[in-house]
Parts: sequence; C-alpha cells; structure tokens
Amino acid sequence: MDTRTIFFIGKPGCGKGTQAKFLSEKTGWKIIKAGEQFRTIATGDTLLGRKVKSEIDGGMLVPPWLATYLYLKAFFSLSDDTSVIFDGFNRKVPEAEIVIDSLRWLKRSFTALNIQVSDESVRRRLVLRKETEGRKDDSAVDERLKEYHECTEPVLELFRKAGALVEINGEPSPTEISVEINKSLGIQ
Repeated sequence: MDTRTIFFIGKPGCGKGTQAKFLSEKTGWKIIKAGEQFRTIATGDTLLGRKVKSEIDGGMLVPPWLATYLYLKAFFSLSDDTSVIFDGFNRKVPEAEIVIDSLRWLKRSFTALNIQVSDESVRRRLVLRKETEGRKDDSAVDERLKEYHECTEPVLELFRKAGALVEINGEPSPTEISVEINKSLGIQ
C-alpha cells in the first residue's frame, strides 16, 4: 500500500479521536493529535500557554498560524514512507490551504474524512464526555459548534475541490463507522 496521509475532520464530539485510534490500531499508522498538543501547551505558565488555555476553555479555536506550525513541525519530521493520521487539524481555511498546498507540493496523497453528526448528537456526546473525561472545553458546546460552522465548514469545500474529501456518517456505532472508514480507504 502507498504512503497515506489521513485527516479526521468533524464537529466536536463526532468521534474523530476514537476513529483515529481504530484506524491506527488496524494499520499501525501514527496519530498526531492537535487537541492533545494544544492542551499540553495550555498547561504551561507562559504567555502562549495562558492564551491557549483561555481560548480552548472558552470553546474557541486557536489561530491558524499556531495549528499550521504544529502540523508542519510534525509533518516534516516524517520519513517518506511513513503513513500518518492527523486528528483535529484543518479547522480554519488558512490552515487547510497550507496543508493542501504542502501535500501537493511534496506529491503526497491525502484524504480528509469528515465524520458527520447532528448538532444534537454533539450536545449529547459532549455532556457524556465532560462527565467521563472532565474536559473543560466540553462545557462550551454552543461556542464550539459556532466555531465549527463558521470556521471549519468552509474547509470541507477546500478538500472537496481538492478531490480528497470523504463524507462518513458518524451517527451509527463506533464499530460500524470504523468499518465504513476502512471501506472508504480500501483497507481490508
């Protein structure tokens, strides 16, 4: 199989992390998680750490230059033959434009998997996740959905125009979603 670059995109709580984990377990591909990196930065008692903490606690997305920096740093550290899964990147148009441009420039194939769920499902799932994981940003559901609709929905069109967008129904069980993802990627 050729080298793959996979991006999971979707609303908060759609199951990006779960599906990235399932795909990684099936393929052995490394996962690079944007949210995990931002939460790590937010623990630092620095100007950047405090600002990132304030933004994510309020349900806001970090600036695209920071997300792009983390993407490029991780991406350029990969060897030519390493397939990778990016979870939670491409949440704003400027970031997605650079991601698409960098991959095309390097002639590396890529797929963006958009896990589609309703806003009602997001609200229900984030309440449950807040209770089990205690993530503070799960309290800011309305703000996070607003950011998604304003900032991330336009990103989907960029990947669609690039011929790299695959729409996945995120409402069935996690196992059923995983089967659909594997099928869409041609993974047995």
